[in-house]
Amino acid sequence: PGGEERGRRAMIKKHFVITIGRQFGSGGRLVGKRLSEELGIHFYDENILSLTSEKTAIGEQYFRLADEKAGSNLLYRIVDKLKPQLGKPRVGEHIVTPENLFRFQAEVIEELAEAESCIIAGRCANYVLREAGFRERVDLFVYADLETRIQRAMDYTKTDREEALRRIRKIDRERREYHRYYTGEEWMKLDNYDLMINASRISYDELFSLMRDYIRMKGYID
Repeated sequence: PGGEERGRRAMIKKHFVITIGRQFGSGGRLVGKRLSEELGIHFYDENILSLTSEKTAIGEQYFRLADEKAGSNLLYRIVDKLKPQLGKPRVGEHIVTPENLFRFQAEVIEELAEAESCIIAGRCANYVLREAGFRERVDLFVYADLETRIQRAMDYTKTDREEALRRIRKIDRERREYHRYYTGEEWMKLDNYDLMINASRISYDELFSLMRDYIRMKGYID
């Protein structure tokens, strides 16, 4: 029976979306992509940038420059819980401000969620969909201790220890500030996720099984 269960492909029972927040080097992106292949649904990460560029006819380079980085409005940076309003994107001279680019991206995230079951990594997708009232979702966050992330980042990026550590610190800082800037909330606040997974002492296979089993327990797959 165990072998039969492992060999059986999970089937989706109803429309839903998985969002994955992740520390750099935790394995969240890699395993999220594997889960999308298992479920036969799309995995959206930085390809959201090209989709938003196509929808808006704004050059993709603008979205890449702003990708998972906080904007420059000082008030949003220093005042607790102050954040840009989502609403509709603006046109005209403010069209490529970081806040406006975020609004365009949020619209695409909402449209994807309404159109199909999928997995979305980062980009405050849990917050965007919560604000839009999209209820059929599972919000996950994957983290790990520093040593685990260094080793995984070295393997994934083919860099040495020093460079892996530099990337971890830089990217985690950018993601933390990005989330705080656009949501007014702390990136790793427990209340913002259905399940936070410590991937420090489990393999990628075990992380995959944990994600899949939790989604099955929630009634979205058989």
